[in-house]
Amino acid sequence: MREPVPLQILRFVAASAVAAGIPFVYHRFLHVSSTTAALTLVLAILAVSTIWGIVVSVSMSVVAALAFVFFFLHGGRVTIYSAENWVTLSTFLVVSILASHLSARARREAEYASARRRDIEKLYSFSQNLLESGNVIELLNRIPAQIVDIFEVGAAALLLAEKQKVYRSGPVVPHLDLETLKTIVAREEPVIDTAHSVSFVPVRMGIRSIGSLGISGTILSRKTLEAIGTLIAVAMERARAVEQLGQTEASREGERLRTALLDSVTHALRTPLTSIKASVTNLLSNTSLNERQKRELLTIINEESDRLNRLVGEAAEMSQLDAGNVDLHIESHSIDELVSSALLHCRGSLVHRTVDVRIAPGLPRVRIDLPRASEVLVQLIENANQYSPPDRPITVSAERSGDYVVTSVADRGNGIDYPEQDLIFEKFYRGKDQRYSVQGTGMGLPIAKAIVEAHGGTISLTSQRGYGSVFSFTLPADGSRPAVSK
Repeated sequence: MREPVPLQILRFVAASAVAAGIPFVYHRFLHVSSTTAALTLVLAILAVSTIWGIVVSVSMSVVAALAFVFFFLHGGRVTIYSAENWVTLSTFLVVSILASHLSARARREAEYASARRRDIEKLYSFSQNLLESGNVIELLNRIPAQIVDIFEVGAAALLLAEKQKVYRSGPVVPHLDLETLKTIVAREEPVIDTAHSVSFVPVRMGIRSIGSLGISGTILSRKTLEAIGTLIAVAMERARAVEQLGQTEASREGERLRTALLDSVTHALRTPLTSIKASVTNLLSNTSLNERQKRELLTIINEESDRLNRLVGEAAEMSQLDAGNVDLHIESHSIDELVSSALLHCRGSLVHRTVDVRIAPGLPRVRIDLPRASEVLVQLIENANQYSPPDRPITVSAERSGDYVVTSVADRGNGIDYPEQDLIFEKFYRGKDQRYSVQGTGMGLPIAKAIVEAHGGTISLTSQRGYGSVFSFTLPADGSRPAVSK
């Protein structure tokens, strides 16, 4: 930016006054040698060159040379009689101008280095912001505004050549129109228009132009523009790759779930369907069956139908929980109510199994939907019953932990291998050692986890191979902030 003329004149006057004042003071009051005066003048010229540039320092050098001659070489007159004085004057003038030139060049290089450092810092900040988004559309919408904020320009516009769409930092700015941006894509090289304070750069991925960027208000260097264009292209390619990776992972996960569902359906539904089919076929084909035999077959059909209905119900419940469609009727209940309700439900399957209940005294009431919370505890008790020897007891315990009550179900079965412990709460997953020996769908624990989390609690597993497993879940104590999900 060009400085005002009065300011420039003031600098020349100030520099000249310093150049003439130093010899005057030294000659009139301090009476120093000519060498001291000359060195002081050179230092003053260097200082002025560093602050105000070479033009002011050169003019100051001329004034300083004349003042030096006037006061020290031939006091009171600008007259040089000897060759020695000429050499002294010429040397002083050359040294002053040369020192001014070197100082000015060092100043320019320092300013250039400082400007490059600021540009690099801005480019680094810009690149960091580009990494925050993994969505291409979101990234394209954010880039122009980020350029305005980071590089302190007036406006920015980004053209995506594939869609012929322009993403802007604000309203449409003159000279940043669609046609101009298209022209930059075709030219494939930066354009800087200082007259209109606009600059353009193609956005290239390799040798292929995928768009163009226009900036107005502040002229950036060509290298900075090219760096911005390259960063934008790399960020767009990265975001596109992240999107594709996400789609691939989603497709792979969907395929895994479909495979798991088919495996679950194959092993869980085949047995009741086979029993029902065999019983019906026997009833229809064997007319000699007595009433007792018919009743046994009908009982099998009824039990297996209930089992099928339960499996379908679990699948429907899992679908509702996945969709977040959970309506909890939160009320205050005691842990004793929860444990009693679950044990009553499991009474038929436990038969002669010993259940050791250990509820710590003085536990606070919990805020729960009793039927839903009971469903969680039932699932854990039935799991312990299925996966542990019939002569081993099951322990149900409850204790307080901060604002929560922790309820645990411990068995003395074979335990779960450490690598499987992180997978046990995933949908349709069943332990590799039990998936064929124990009937099930792999939906019970995921359902229990979803219900607990809907209450604002957590569910966890602690297991050691050969020593059994402990499933624990937390529920908010009455008085703490309830978490209700719908």
